[in-house]
Amino acid sequence: MTVVYVLAVLAVLVPLVTVPMLAARWASAVDTGRTADRVRVALAGLTAAFGRVGAALVVLLAGAAAVVAVCWPIGEAISRLEPHVDHPVFDYVHARRVGFWEDVNLFISPIGDRYPLKWVTAVAAIGFAVAWRRRRWWIPLVAMPLQFVVEQYTQTILAKVVDRGHPPTDLGTYPSGGCGRVLMTFGTILVLAALTWRIPRRVLIGLVTALAVLVSVEGYTRIYAEKHWLTDVFGGWFFGTLLTGVMVLAVLVADGRVRPPAEPAAAVDDRSLTGT
Repeated sequence: MTVVYVLAVLAVLVPLVTVPMLAARWASAVDTGRTADRVRVALAGLTAAFGRVGAALVVLLAGAAAVVAVCWPIGEAISRLEPHVDHPVFDYVHARRVGFWEDVNLFISPIGDRYPLKWVTAVAAIGFAVAWRRRRWWIPLVAMPLQFVVEQYTQTILAKVVDRGHPPTDLGTYPSGGCGRVLMTFGTILVLAALTWRIPRRVLIGLVTALAVLVSVEGYTRIYAEKHWLTDVFGGWFFGTLLTGVMVLAVLVADGRVRPPAEPAAAVDDRSLTGT
């Protein structure tokens, strides 16, 4: 039993420690790297061709397709681990479930269900639309329901094409939709909040860390409540991270927050000298 509780503590401590470290080390490098500059140039071209809304839609649809393309072979690969990893973990947890801890997990796990997140989505959409009433108020009003729909159908497509089955106690399959939905819904809320108010960097990192803890705990409860295989949860974390990144980028494009990198002063001077 001790191992089960230790893993619950680790589900909180690991993201609590690692996310701030990664944010401090990689955030600025990612923002100023060559890949980021190339993405900005590409998005500027899309925006010039289709406008902000069209470019955002292209990013969202193409990004969702890319997520399927990446997660599909991963799902096929981890399906082969089912008899060697998932079944032993399932049997270990099943033999050590106790009443009070089971009740705690069954209480927390529904956070990732579609029904409660529908209400979170609706309230957030209306709330941010009111907060954005003097700017592009339609962005949150469209983005929140859209993230819910995109996550649902992208996850459903992956569940169909991988078709790996489910635990004997539930219908949960690859990738864990509960983990993906929590990350997608609250990740979109977080980016809208950052665009609405000036949130200090440390506070923003704290909010991202809190979201990572919530998603990690959701994954733990899905395993303990026997709703998913272990590898379903790992797949859900990866799937949710990729799809949330796509959604965040689409929102930034729609709001005009992604601009091409500034050209070096020398290049500008050369063009002025040559008359181009």
